This record gives sequence, structure tokens and C-alpha cells, in this order.
Amino acid sequence: MEENENKDRERGEIFSRAVRAGKRTYFFDVKATVGEEQYITITESKRRFNNEQGKFFYEKHKLFLYKEDFDKFSNGLSDVVEFIRTGKAPERPETETEVLVETVEDQKPTRRTIEFEDLTSDSDRH
Repeated sequence: MEENENKDRERGEIFSRAVRAGKRTYFFDVKATVGEEQYITITESKRRFNNEQGKFFYEKHKLFLYKEDFDKFSNGLSDVVEFIRTGKAPERPETETEVLVETVEDQKPTRRTIEFEDLTSDSDRH
């Protein structure tokens, strides 16, 4: 067991927690960069069946969360969970959707609110 832990640490894997939730499993992994900066990966894994091959496979989606974003991520997650549980929007201002955008003309950063829909192309929308 100790040998596996050493191999994991060599690959930057420090700590893991698996959460089974119905047909999905969520993996919360703490990893480290070469520079020893820790970050989290959150992986959603779903078991699927491929009709053509007649086999099961695991579909995975991964999210990387870096230390400088922990508070904003945590606040956003808490807000939406609170809304679902209570039906009331939290009092927190929505500053997390504001990002700095550099303009080509004057190279000065400007604030602009970005909506999720703005991040997808027309071909991605269904």
C-alpha cells in the first residue's frame, strides 16, 4: 500500500476522495504542480454502454480548480446550493461574473460582464 502512495505522490497526487452518487462517481483529488503548488481536480465519472462494441465504458469530465480560485468557486457553489434548497437567491453580489478584458485599441483592461451563453459558439447551442 505504501508503494502505491509513493507512486501517487511522484505523479503529483496527494489526497483523493471518491463520492458515489447514484449512477455517477465524483473524484476529488488534490494534486501538486512541479513547483509544489496544490490544486484540485474534480472528475465526474458515469458508466455507459456502447451498443456498437457491446461493452461498458466510463465517460469522464474533469474540472481543474486552482488555489487562487477556491474562495470564488466555493462561494458560487454555496450560492447555487442555497438557492436550490431554499428557493431564495443569496444576498451576495454577482461580481464573480465580471472579468478583466484587454482591448486591442488602448491595451487598457476594461470590465465586462460575461454570461455563460457568451462562451459557446452558435454551433454548440442546441
